[in-house]
Amino acid sequence: MSSVNKVILIGNLGADPELRETKSGSVCTISLATTDTWFDKASNSKKERTEWHRVVVWSKQGENVAKYLRKGSSAYVEGRLETRDWQDKDGNKRYTTEVIAQLVQFLGGRDGGGGRNRDDGPPPSFDDAPGGSFSDDEIPF
Repeated sequence: MSSVNKVILIGNLGADPELRETKSGSVCTISLATTDTWFDKASNSKKERTEWHRVVVWSKQGENVAKYLRKGSSAYVEGRLETRDWQDKDGNKRYTTEVIAQLVQFLGGRDGGGGRNRDDGPPPSFDDAPGGSFSDDEIPF
């Protein structure tokens, strides 16, 4: 039997992207917030819970994320979960689970422009990325 490790997120960046150079190339990390809302009948009020996701974006796609997105920008992220471990300065084993992005689509941000400056030109196309682009009809909500 095979298994599936697939994550799909639509949310807003909680901070500006962080771009670094490594031996393996460029890597960009973003903190993406997704929020669930529901109505609690017991308290007769609307409730909300925000989940934060650490997303890692490699190579040219990561460079574009760092160039075009900013805190508050909306993004669609498709990828897989990966857990890694390391030892902290006290010798304790630590773990973190991250989303390794395979596709990032820039959506209209809170400022309506996905965090881009108007003179930056059009956003890049990710037609050659795994999965290609998607239409509004393919979003399940």
